[in-house]
Amino acid sequence: MRVPLFAVLLFLVGLVVAARGDSREISREDYRDGLQGFWMAQCIANWTGLITEMDRVEAPFYTDDDWGQPDQPNIWGGAGHHPIIEFFVVREGEVWGADDDTDIEYLYQYLHEQHATSKLTAEQIRDGWLAHMWSDKFNQDGENYLWVSNENAYELMVLGHLPPETSDPALNPDFDMIDAQLTTEIFGLFAPGRPDVAREIARLPILTTARENARWAAEFYVSMHALAGAVDRSQPTKPQLFAMAAAARAHTPSDSVIADMYDFVKVHYEANPDRDDWESARDALYAEYQLGGRAGYVYAKPFDAAINFGASMVSLFYGEGDLKRTIQIGSLAGWDSDNPTATWAGLIGFIIGRSGVEAAFGSDISETYWITRTRRDFPDHTPDLAGEDTFPQMAERALSIVDRVVVEQMDGDCHPDGWRIPSP
Repeated sequence: MRVPLFAVLLFLVGLVVAARGDSREISREDYRDGLQGFWMAQCIANWTGLITEMDRVEAPFYTDDDWGQPDQPNIWGGAGHHPIIEFFVVREGEVWGADDDTDIEYLYQYLHEQHATSKLTAEQIRDGWLAHMWSDKFNQDGENYLWVSNENAYELMVLGHLPPETSDPALNPDFDMIDAQLTTEIFGLFAPGRPDVAREIARLPILTTARENARWAAEFYVSMHALAGAVDRSQPTKPQLFAMAAAARAHTPSDSVIADMYDFVKVHYEANPDRDDWESARDALYAEYQLGGRAGYVYAKPFDAAINFGASMVSLFYGEGDLKRTIQIGSLAGWDSDNPTATWAGLIGFIIGRSGVEAAFGSDISETYWITRTRRDFPDHTPDLAGEDTFPQMAERALSIVDRVVVEQMDGDCHPDGWRIPSP
């Protein structure tokens, strides 16, 4: 069933009205709950998607029939961290491990806190990366949890380069990989209701690792996360989510592969709107782009920004705003299956809030976070607990960043109950 056009128009009209000199009030308490839901849902999806990560990068792909079945080897011959393809939830008394879907976002939030700034400089990004990451290449032992463009960018920083040089195609051959799509969504949440501001404060972090299609995909996600600040929780999620996607698409260059993939999956969904038809959309995406080179796309690696963006559109549309179904489809869709899945789960988790995530997965979900699984030298906010942080504390500190962005980047107002967000 299609989303009623009037519902999409209603959301977009609301954005336009706000852009004509009005302002929007946003509740601090709702935002706090949303931020906790963002981190919690993102971790659930990250670790669920990791079970199937790189298992299927070409046909035959997983289908719904594989849910609940044994995990199959990935392209390197290894197995996932869990033997069964199913939801993976860490419960109270245990701790969520950091991974690349959450740890660089955590780093960027920390850098905003550390420097008391609403917009990071190239030097602050470089110094933060060098202080809290390490490289296999530069006399370090052990897994550094950096891959493709992130790894190249780090090594370029070690050699003295600053962003945005670190994504220069002449220096970083992986500039068109997925990296920025999973490390910069949080900038949208720092700029509630203002995707223009979100894209501006995310510009340099995105350009740290991404150009062209990788940049446009990351900006698409950042825009949607910013627009989530305007969501009305009393109204259905699906039409608002689809309207946010349409607004993000409007900012994407129309001649890009990213725009073409969005349009392709959307048309397929509208022609085949049954939730169980997601497999045909994924298979068509594979045939048209990876095999057929539609819109000039040349498939290079399963980490490509574009093919993973296309897969994320499948789970976005066919998940229809339902958190569990979106995670399920994203985990089965193929390629780098944890990353797009974590992106949408984080966004939906923000929209429905921690309470909504707990309604879906239970009230005993762990809220503790172990950042030093993958990164180093952060403050320990939970000295009496495993890990170094908790989602409530992470959310509370993010509110202070929102305060600064609203005042310094939007010329808005902060008050004890929330913010007045002026239109552009």
